[in-house]
Amino acid sequence: MRIAVTGSSGLIGGALVRSLRADGHEVVRVVRRPSRSGNEVEWQPNRQYVDVAGLVGCEAVVNLAGAGIGDHRWTDAYRKEIRDSRVLGTAALAEAVASLDTPPRVLLNGSAVGYYGDTGDRAVDENAPPGDGFLPEVCVEWEEAAAPAQEAGVRTAFARTGLVVAREGGAWARMFPLFKAGLGGRLGDGRQYWSFISLHDEVAALRHILDTDALSGPVNCTAPDPLTNREITAAMGRVLHRPTLFAVPAVALKVVLGDMAGDVLGSQRAVPAKLLDSGFSFAFPGIDAAIGAALR
Repeated sequence: MRIAVTGSSGLIGGALVRSLRADGHEVVRVVRRPSRSGNEVEWQPNRQYVDVAGLVGCEAVVNLAGAGIGDHRWTDAYRKEIRDSRVLGTAALAEAVASLDTPPRVLLNGSAVGYYGDTGDRAVDENAPPGDGFLPEVCVEWEEAAAPAQEAGVRTAFARTGLVVAREGGAWARMFPLFKAGLGGRLGDGRQYWSFISLHDEVAALRHILDTDALSGPVNCTAPDPLTNREITAAMGRVLHRPTLFAVPAVALKVVLGDMAGDVLGSQRAVPAKLLDSGFSFAFPGIDAAIGAALR
């Protein structure tokens, strides 16, 4: 199968590309520069430009591009970058897909459990409405931007991903060194739920969505049983054999992170109802196993 992938240099995109190529699929990387080979397609998401000719023959398009949520303090300029990198890029790609004489059979677009906002201890599946705040607003616009592909009859799915447990990137890449040094601890009161997923299961879930014609719309890519930050902190100490005595007070997070602190301290208890109902099986459903897999 010929599959186009944006965000292929990121944590999830890179792992997905490796997995697809290992199984013999032809992967076309969608890159932000002139293409250097037949396996690359140029796009400029902020200018909403895609070299449409490079998508010809693709049976699937996967869009995982977007500025890192936790890479910078949320200034007004960086909020705009977070939004534009997702919304404008998705709109450009969806319009390019819709313009093809023979469009791909599926567009798998990134999204996030941030869609639900702070859900407290209430479990939410894909039928839950969006929450309030910056990230839910971005996620709503992000998903709506794929409308041209949907209107063209392309099966469109949104991978609402949780916190990916991996050493190579994301939140856990920052956490592992702290916990290994014995400096890890809960954030705030630790009661906020974290919807996590191992990198292995994230890639497997994306491939399952690509291969399962019955899956469309939002699909939560999270482990079956979200845990609180306090429980995950204990698991990190348990697996790494380190103490977890330190705690970061909520007020300190607000000083350091600014507006982003609300999302760090917020609670998302998202469950993967659609994945489970479609027969998907998690290799590392528990947090201890997910941490262990990341370390290996």
